[in-house]
Amino acid sequence: MADSVTRMRARQSLPVFLCLVLLFGPGMLRAQSAPPPSPAAVIGTVTDASGAVVAGATITLEDQGSRQQRHTSSGSTGFFSFADVAPANLKVTIAAPGYAPFVSPAIALHPGERYEVPHIVLQVASARTNVEAVFSPHELAEEQVKAEEKQRVLGFFPNFLVTYEPAPAPLSARQKFRLAGRMSIDPVTFFTSAASAGIEQWQNDYPGFGQGAQGYGKRFGAAYADNFTSTMIGGAVLPSLLHQDPRYYYKGRGSIGARALYALSGAFACKGDNGHWQPNYSNILGNFASAGLSNLYYPASDRHGARLTVENALVGTAAGAVANLFQEFLLRKMTPSASARSQKSP
Repeated sequence: MADSVTRMRARQSLPVFLCLVLLFGPGMLRAQSAPPPSPAAVIGTVTDASGAVVAGATITLEDQGSRQQRHTSSGSTGFFSFADVAPANLKVTIAAPGYAPFVSPAIALHPGERYEVPHIVLQVASARTNVEAVFSPHELAEEQVKAEEKQRVLGFFPNFLVTYEPAPAPLSARQKFRLAGRMSIDPVTFFTSAASAGIEQWQNDYPGFGQGAQGYGKRFGAAYADNFTSTMIGGAVLPSLLHQDPRYYYKGRGSIGARALYALSGAFACKGDNGHWQPNYSNILGNFASAGLSNLYYPASDRHGARLTVENALVGTAAGAVANLFQEFLLRKMTPSASARSQKSP
């Protein structure tokens, strides 16, 4: 009897137990599990040094642990916000055109916190302007020609047809004529022609010219014509036609023997406008042309046909080789403007 009563009470209490489980069971389970962290937010207002708001700035929010980033822009009032931010160690970076970047200190964001980034002031970026002068080859050659026109041995004798640049720019035909013409009309050229004529008059060279003022004038004219034709034909006309550089390229490095051989070879080899070494046709043919033209103005009694022309051409070529030796070993030290440029060179 008692067992039946117990079973009956158990059956009666079962529905009540089930109801309690259905009513209170979910709440009990929720109470036992930890609640997720509440999302936080990061806000701020972007201003400049004057206090004016900066609209359109790019704001980057970076999680320092995972390196994940979120991006937004400041509005018309300079305000920005990041919602639903998971608590973490964060960093805010702000960039705007014309301003230096702003980087916030480390932010330890807590659950449910609404963090406002303080003191966001963008500083104007320092202006840095790099001006690089870029010259065309012609402009570079023009600058070098201007420097060469100032080259004078002992500050007096013209020394224009030599370049001390390590990599000189090729000359145009006009620049070749300019250097040769400047050399030909230089007062010192007239002075040396006058001195040469005086010595010839004293030694009675070329007696066909006679003596007295008339003889001296003829000797002076012939001496100047020799200089003029040699310089213009060998330094301008032929170099322009053959695309060769009439200048001597100073070496200044190596052993004495190597430099001497280089200087002597300069009478027979030169740089072309293409930058390659080639036979110095301009100098050799220029000497022959100048020697041939001299037959037009020297007295007939002092002409000896083709033999004298060849001899004079060879003498002119040899004299050019000797002049190159002086250029290589002596004249640069005696040319103030060239020495000053070498001291400024690194």
